[in-house]
Amino acid sequence: MGLNRFWMVPFVFLTSIVAVADSTHADPEKTDADFPFQGEYSGTIKTSDGEVKVGLQVIALGKGKFRAVGFEGGLPGDGWARGGTMRSADGELREGSIAFETEDVFVTVKNGVAKITSNNGQEHANLKKIERKSPTLDAKPPQGAIVLFDGKSVDAFDKGRMEDGLLMQGCTSQKTFGSHKVHIEFRTPYQPETRGQGRGNSGVYLQGRYEVQVLDSFGLEGKDNECGGIYSVSPPDVNMCLPPLTWQTYDIEYTAGEYAADGKIVKNPKATVTHNGVVIHKDRELPGERNTTSAPMKAGAEPGPLFLQDHGNPVRYRNIWVVETK
Repeated sequence: MGLNRFWMVPFVFLTSIVAVADSTHADPEKTDADFPFQGEYSGTIKTSDGEVKVGLQVIALGKGKFRAVGFEGGLPGDGWARGGTMRSADGELREGSIAFETEDVFVTVKNGVAKITSNNGQEHANLKKIERKSPTLDAKPPQGAIVLFDGKSVDAFDKGRMEDGLLMQGCTSQKTFGSHKVHIEFRTPYQPETRGQGRGNSGVYLQGRYEVQVLDSFGLEGKDNECGGIYSVSPPDVNMCLPPLTWQTYDIEYTAGEYAADGKIVKNPKATVTHNGVVIHKDRELPGERNTTSAPMKAGAEPGPLFLQDHGNPVRYRNIWVVETK
């Protein structure tokens, strides 16, 4: 079986905002029957050219509906790169397993295994469910770091709110920063019936000006308004978004812009963004003459705060610290 025929259904992005009576889950212990099937699967598939590594992401769409996205070469950040083969198919949960059917193959997902067989019953692969973790998860602040949130207090933030030791969205750091590095951990909620910008939306605003988007973009293409994108500026080099209710990390190095005495930009700010251990923006130049959408601060020379956007979804944050740089 040629791998280019692995998924024959055209990929359809979950980009439209659908107004539904959504069942939102912010607690991993309180989900639904579909949740255990959602996630990442990895393994090799037999092809006419030999065995090839592949990845599979299974996305819950609510009420027993699912989408599977296949990646030739492995999962994003583990073999697959932007521009590589990426195909999808829709399926439904019945009698304890999900069935995805294409022109050439059947894919059944059950008990943590995605089994791929051809229409004649020949078995091609058994992909095992995996749970990837960011290599910087639980990273400890280095000496001299400014700890903004460690689960004990929200005193470092204006409008800071805490729930079960986690920082809630919708707050602004009292301290402002010029050039700096920031480590932040976030968790998007499980909202299977919601689509697009209504699905686990928040944002990390550098200097209160430039948004690195937070969104449940698991299984999507990776656009500038999806997770890891610098909103309205640049998409991530690869979509490293993990499944909802998984703790994820941003490690961001921000270099402030330089301005003349009359306020005109001399040198644009830039950012390097690492998402779950993978660099998705390298020295990305930001617009020094304008801020991104919904930013609380306009572009300019003065230092700015870390702002965590409230878009109406229960996104949670933890382990936030900053190292100021020159």
